[in-house]
Amino acid sequence: MRAVVMELAGDYRRTIRDLKNLKLRNGAERLANWLIRAELEQGATGAVEIPVEKRTVAARLGMTPENLSRAFATLAEYGVRTKGARVEFTDRSALVAYAKPDPLVDLPD
Repeated sequence: MRAVVMELAGDYRRTIRDLKNLKLRNGAERLANWLIRAELEQGATGAVEIPVEKRTVAARLGMTPENLSRAFATLAEYGVRTKGARVEFTDRSALVAYAKPDPLVDLPD
């Protein structure tokens, strides 16, 4: 019974975190935070390999593929460069300053 309650509590926390992310940030900020987290998960190399189609990333971030493209264009000002499925950061500190990660929203699961 305790395991079920713990699982439900974890799901609830993830749902609330996702809702805050969708409501409190614009598309470019959501993408920036997603990229920062993905980069850390992939070894903090200054680049991210997107393992899924960009339309899947767009759906996960609550936007259309067209808005995802616009968000990438916005992030170019902060050192984000795309080459197919590879995204490179030329100025990570500028990206972090723009994204303003929030530990209550951006902590790993």
